[in-house]
Amino acid sequence: MKSMKKWVILTVLLCLLLPYKAFADAAVGDMIVTLGENLSKEQKSMLLSEMKAPADVEVLTVTNAEEHEYLGDYIASRLIGTKAISSSAITLEEKGTGLKLESKNINWVTDEMYINALATAGVKDATVYVTAPIPVSGTAALTGVIKAYELSSDKVISEDVKQAANEEMVTTAELGDEIGTEEASALVTKIKEKMAENPPASTEDVRKIVESAAKDLGLVLNEGQIQSLIDLFNKLKELNIDWTAVGDQLTEAKDKLSNFLESEEGQSFLDKLKGVFESLIDAIKSFFS
Repeated sequence: MKSMKKWVILTVLLCLLLPYKAFADAAVGDMIVTLGENLSKEQKSMLLSEMKAPADVEVLTVTNAEEHEYLGDYIASRLIGTKAISSSAITLEEKGTGLKLESKNINWVTDEMYINALATAGVKDATVYVTAPIPVSGTAALTGVIKAYELSSDKVISEDVKQAANEEMVTTAELGDEIGTEEASALVTKIKEKMAENPPASTEDVRKIVESAAKDLGLVLNEGQIQSLIDLFNKLKELNIDWTAVGDQLTEAKDKLSNFLESEEGQSFLDKLKGVFESLIDAIKSFFS
């Protein structure tokens, strides 16, 4: 993670030792907020105002120890840091709404990366807002959002799936450093679409899906990049994730993928790709002439 600094891995992970409260009767429109333990009183007030949180909103505290617990397998401890300051709000929406996400002061994980990882974890039909008082990478926000979703929806998500979602987010962000964040997000979205259409039964099936998705998007990956995606999605395959349900939550990510491909940046990328193939064809013609 070339561009990351020690102090940017600041997180939003939910405290495990919270007073018991039943959320089974949570309704559409209900919001839960997570705030970093090391925020000052003024920063907490500022973020609550920014989130437009109601006066009686349920607020959960996030600790740095939890950041290390959930991210320790994927990010060096020195990069996680010693303070928890980033925060989030999740609001339940009508069934069929899908996932919507907005972020502020998050400079490494994109909105689409969050949406993809949350969908993998089984989070459904919610509006999510991730923020911090200063720019941060945003890697640890995922776990806090998932925990808040569990409490608000009264649904339990297995620890294996939570860990896999964290790994997906980090893998996608690292791939984004190498091929571009929009491209990496688009690729993961496309892979999930294909897994929903034809669930893989073997590691070789996963490879075919990864390579096919990259080809569809005109992305040229090296073997290391391909293998990292195979390892990730092979692990997800073993968790018996409902990929059709995942796909149903990715409307916003798919829309952003379409918008990217139609944008000036996307068209420039496709034009460059076209130029590469034209040069290759010319070289082949020259070889045989």
